Amino acid sequence: MQVMIAKEKLVKLYISKGKSMQEIATMLGCSVNKIQYWMVKHNIATRSIAEAVYLKNNPDGDPFQFQEPRTLNTAKLFGLGLGLYWGEGTKANKCSVRLGNTDPGLLAVFIRFLEEIFCVDRRDLKFGLQIFSDMAEKESLDFWTKTLRIKKSQFYRVTITPYRSIGTYRQKTRYGVVTVYYHNKKLRDNLVELIELGRMSTL
Repeated sequence: MQVMIAKEKLVKLYISKGKSMQEIATMLGCSVNKIQYWMVKHNIATRSIAEAVYLKNNPDGDPFQFQEPRTLNTAKLFGLGLGLYWGEGTKANKCSVRLGNTDPGLLAVFIRFLEEIFCVDRRDLKFGLQIFSDMAEKESLDFWTKTLRIKKSQFYRVTITPYRSIGTYRQKTRYGVVTVYYHNKKLRDNLVELIELGRMSTL
């Protein structure tokens, strides 16, 4: 006969503290199958694989926090940041917030949006730089690190495109294209949801 595991205990460990079923089984000295049995018995919804992975990568909770705009300036920043992500961001990637551009002013505003509206730590941002082969890599990196107030260690390996591949970006900048990355699926999903709500409200 199965020895009952109280629903309150499972809710506390699994829901409130974010423990995995394996961790709970180890803590209680029983099998994972037993934990699964009582989870089903008590009708406690289990996390999806994506949710479990997110929780494992963020054991202390979300590394960001939404700050509702309370002044005209922050309201403007909120609207501008969403607009930039709507127009310039890469929504196809479902695991991170990504926005690329050649305009340092635009990128600086988007970084401010992440910092002030979502309390993202600037040090947690990553950056990609794409330049053409006739551009100086060091000069480009120096420009972007100084302009955006970030460290070279935050950049991935620079992508160098042959000069013959002339496109619109080549005509717009002498320092290349920078992409801002913030690897957090939940924030990415929140931004997409906010954009969709805004889009629906204008219909």
